[in-house]
Amino acid sequence: MSEAQSLKAATAEEAEQLRIKYLSKKGILNDLMSEFRNVPGEMKKEVGMRINELKTMLNDRINELKDSVQSQQQAGDDLDLTRTPYPVRLGTRHPLTIVRNEIVDIFSRLGFVLAEGPEVEDDWHVYSSMNFADDHPARDMQDTFFVEAHPDIILRSHTSSVQARVMETQKPPIRVICPGRVYRNEAISARAHCFFHQVEGLYIDKNVSFTDLKQVLLLFAQEMFGPDTKIRLRPSYFPFTEPSAEMDISCHLCGGTGCSFCKHTGWVEILGCGMVDPAVLEANGIDAQEYTGYAFGMGIERITNLKYQVKDLRMFSENDTRFLDEFTAAN
Repeated sequence: MSEAQSLKAATAEEAEQLRIKYLSKKGILNDLMSEFRNVPGEMKKEVGMRINELKTMLNDRINELKDSVQSQQQAGDDLDLTRTPYPVRLGTRHPLTIVRNEIVDIFSRLGFVLAEGPEVEDDWHVYSSMNFADDHPARDMQDTFFVEAHPDIILRSHTSSVQARVMETQKPPIRVICPGRVYRNEAISARAHCFFHQVEGLYIDKNVSFTDLKQVLLLFAQEMFGPDTKIRLRPSYFPFTEPSAEMDISCHLCGGTGCSFCKHTGWVEILGCGMVDPAVLEANGIDAQEYTGYAFGMGIERITNLKYQVKDLRMFSENDTRFLDEFTAAN
């Protein structure tokens, strides 16, 4: 009895070895049961009781050892020795991520499907398929980052390259929204950066009109900036759309009456858009006689500035937690 009480085990394996030693078919307790038949008749009752007490005691002691070892092991697993002794603060989504997700959500509800592509691209998908002339200034080194060993490989300067990849692999109808990071060889300042983020949209089908484009952009503006938002389209030029336009929204700070933010015009530019040029459709394997389409593109930093009045673009990429903490409630 005293031996049973004094059993010890430091690991689950040691506790199992004790069970095998005392309680298995070849264990000590089984040997005692085998010798029970040699006990004189007048002593069988007392000896039998003693053996049952010993069996119960061994069972309880070994189970107790197993539970103890398991508890210690679980406690050790929960202890992270690499964790800092200071409280760990919960992070927040980056403001650009917050606005990106909101933009994608709005267009998803309008039937657009998310599409993404590589940031390291070739000249065809970034420029040639988008109707850029061979001598277009955007192809120059002062505007585009080239991979030195491969002059045809570049960092994409717009997410239109994703549209090109979708058009060459899918048949109309096509309705996609393409968010992503882009790169341009510009000096870093409060108003410009060498990398930033865009969201572009593309819709191609039969009988798509400029009216369809205008209505989609109006719905987007009212969802993003409020139901009283008005839009205005001004003629512009882009190589991949014809006709092309730039879209302004009524200033949501002054309600269109004029303030310093909108330079007292009552309007703020947010994106470019237009009908897809037939040359772009043909270059990407789509019959321009049968299908038409529209495209639009906006800078996520631009939209974020309008929503949160962030005056310095560099703050988006400096990882200053004081700045990021301001967006905790927006998550």
